[in-house]
Amino acid sequence: MHDQPDQLEPESLLREISDLEGRIGELRQAAGVPEPDLRATLDAALVELELALTVLRTMGGEHTGEPGGSAAAESERRVLRTVFQDAPVPLFLLDRTTSVRRVNRQAAQLLGTSSGYVSGKQFTAFCDMATRAAVRSQLAAVVRTGQRRRVNVRFLGRDHPIDAVVTLARVWIRGEPDPMVVVAAGPTTTPADDPAARSKGAGATRVRTAEGGGPGDDEAVATIVHRMDVLATASELLLDEPVFNETVAVRRCARLLAAELADWAFIDLTGPNGGPGAPPQGGIHAAGTAPDLRRQVVMGPEDERSVEAARMLEEVDPAEDTLPYSVFVTRQSALRPHVENLDVLGVCPDGQPVCGKIGATSVLSVPIEDGDRAIGTITLAASGEYGPFDLMDLGVVQRLGRYLALVIRAARLYRRRAEVADTLQAGLLPRKLPAIPGVSVAARYLTATHGSDVGGDFYDVFRTESGWGLVLGDVCGKGEDAAAVTATARHCVRLASRWKARPGDVLGIVNEALLDEDRFVTAVMAGLTLETERIIVSLGTAGHPPAIVVRANGVIRSASRGGVPLGLFEDFEAGLDTIDLSVGDTLILHSDGVLEACDMVRQEFGQERLLEALAGQAGAPPDKMLAAVERALLEFCDSDLRDDVSMLALRVEPPTLG
Repeated sequence: MHDQPDQLEPESLLREISDLEGRIGELRQAAGVPEPDLRATLDAALVELELALTVLRTMGGEHTGEPGGSAAAESERRVLRTVFQDAPVPLFLLDRTTSVRRVNRQAAQLLGTSSGYVSGKQFTAFCDMATRAAVRSQLAAVVRTGQRRRVNVRFLGRDHPIDAVVTLARVWIRGEPDPMVVVAAGPTTTPADDPAARSKGAGATRVRTAEGGGPGDDEAVATIVHRMDVLATASELLLDEPVFNETVAVRRCARLLAAELADWAFIDLTGPNGGPGAPPQGGIHAAGTAPDLRRQVVMGPEDERSVEAARMLEEVDPAEDTLPYSVFVTRQSALRPHVENLDVLGVCPDGQPVCGKIGATSVLSVPIEDGDRAIGTITLAASGEYGPFDLMDLGVVQRLGRYLALVIRAARLYRRRAEVADTLQAGLLPRKLPAIPGVSVAARYLTATHGSDVGGDFYDVFRTESGWGLVLGDVCGKGEDAAAVTATARHCVRLASRWKARPGDVLGIVNEALLDEDRFVTAVMAGLTLETERIIVSLGTAGHPPAIVVRANGVIRSASRGGVPLGLFEDFEAGLDTIDLSVGDTLILHSDGVLEACDMVRQEFGQERLLEALAGQAGAPPDKMLAAVERALLEFCDSDLRDDVSMLALRVEPPTLG
């Protein structure tokens, strides 16, 4: 080994400039990863400036190599191998491209893997994302200048991140056309339990130093038990429902994986919106087109930056040259314990690699297959305490992929049945709301995610003897029998309103018509008397949640409760109330499905949350007001509706000029 003069041929100069441009680009990306090491990045940027000056000074110089015989070269290689194997510290030998040529036993033990696995990979693939670009720059400086350098590095060990200080030294080996770099790893001077060290990342509490201190038998057992718990929890979450729902299952699975096994979880499915349409065996469609793999959900850390990144990544479908797409087509799981190609998960709209955006240093991907075909993929990415992934992680996620595939297959069977029910349901609701002078009207109807039977909710807007009427009701139960009662109640209200003006009288007639039915109905009806810049509302309630009034100034009140459900007793009497609506005021009718929607811990959405959602939209058009309630409701219950939801809103508009 010997030092060589620093002179460049034109071809080498162009290569130096190209490499310099690439490293500068990596430094820019490194500054944008989650929790970047800005000090290391700045130091590396200064190194690049020094290197650029050196390149400029050597322009036009001549390269002078030092000849050496093959025997001498082989002898030197033997010495090098002996030094490597006997050295008491971890050593890496890198070529000019920073690819690992050789590691000693201590280095392989440090990373928790074999020497054969490390050889041939980029050295920086074993460093955390925050310092990766800075290490590249320091390595390039050592190759170019020959000056030794010391760099703080966090290695991605198999069980824990490992803090170390590495010394970089350039060497020339006879028979090698380019210089090489020896990397010696030593313990960091920062204790692993230093609060400042812990603040650098989520995995810092599990960091050990290059001196050792790996997990013991107890931790290994705990790791296995933890993965068994994950599988058990997944089974409970996915199989908990009497009727499976694809959207709920996918989101639950992604949330569990991102919380327990990885920093990030991606789930991609076939067909429009994850619907049917994937080819058998996960192959090519009949017409020769590529299978349609769409991103369904991305779950990551809960900090503001990560949440924003997750929203953006949910809009990025996996391209054909990405790992998830390849896994889907081949139906073969893939494990990348140390990511070398940052484009493995694709590229963001701004051109930044997805792995760089989320700081991913370890990736695995498995197909979601039900035994007959692949219908999607689950992809996990880690950068902190969860990586690097190993075969045990891969096995756990493969099992989850099979669980999820079976749930999705069942959900899609139910979906097809539900489409038939939706068609029948559509015949029980008005296709279009009529135009009422001086007011705007909007409606929302959401089917329950549990089951595919026809629901019992209904609403209608119609003319009455003295003006206009609104009705919203809920039939007990579901299915064809409930649909028949729904049709009876809705059309009976319309018919009775032709000769009865007061809502209480109309509901009394409907009660008589339903006495022979086996199901009862709750309902609320509003009779409208239109005046200039004002509407007088007469309300009749039959055991239904009361109407809500949202004033233009944001004040909210509920109408009176009262009445008993229709179809139970002959001596029916409705709860009555009268309300005046002025310009900008809004009347809201809703079913009890809004109030009874539950979150994961079975807490109900309730009246208070409904009023908060409405208050935030005071003065807004009815369609935007109901849309806001719908968003709040679905976010609260994670799109898992226990019952049908129907809402009807009417707002008094200012008089038009002319």
